[in-house]
Amino acid sequence: MHNMSDTQTTTDNTITVKEPQPVQSKFLRVMAYIASYVFHPVFVPTVMTLVLYKLAPRGFAGVNVQTFNKWLLSIGITTLFFPLLTILLLKGLGFIQSIHLRTSKERIIPLMATMIFYFWAAHVYNTLPNIPLVLRVLLMGSYWSVILIFLINIFFKISMHTTAAGGMIGILIVLMIVSPVNMVIPLFIALATSGIVGTARLLLGMHRMWEIWLGYILGVLVMLAAYLYLK
Repeated sequence: MHNMSDTQTTTDNTITVKEPQPVQSKFLRVMAYIASYVFHPVFVPTVMTLVLYKLAPRGFAGVNVQTFNKWLLSIGITTLFFPLLTILLLKGLGFIQSIHLRTSKERIIPLMATMIFYFWAAHVYNTLPNIPLVLRVLLMGSYWSVILIFLINIFFKISMHTTAAGGMIGILIVLMIVSPVNMVIPLFIALATSGIVGTARLLLGMHRMWEIWLGYILGVLVMLAAYLYLK
């Protein structure tokens, strides 16, 4: 069911869905593009791994700096470098028209490749000994999110940006559950960042409002589900 702003009636009384339109202000579009790049979902697993380590060092007790740096590098290569490389290769080979993946069809191959990379990360870190629960939840939740985005993408284009933002909020909630850490400031920052991301996607006309909110909800719920599965 669409809002009136999302539909229009043609002369033959049929209703067609209007595509979301970008904001007219050039300045706002530039700011929205910057926010979309800075808070791109591909950065979230690597960045949140570092954030979790800084916020809850007790959860990483027994893990020395060298070991954590190896984990961070491994996660960065698997969940950041390989997906970006795949998209660039697909663009260079002509399989996709834009690295922005504007259509559901363009998302299919990148999502399938990303699913493989995220599966590897989640599987490895779920089987290695002495991996903190919150890190295993982050990687498993990220993997499940890609699967669900791929399935939902069959029907409509859910926002990957806000799904990742919701996952960021979800993993902080999990951290609050498993660790006695004051999460007021981190949660406030996460909520503010998520709001910026969702607003940026709307300003660029990439999604409708309900696709934005569905991404938020999916991201949070998947992280909580991963926690319940792994605890």
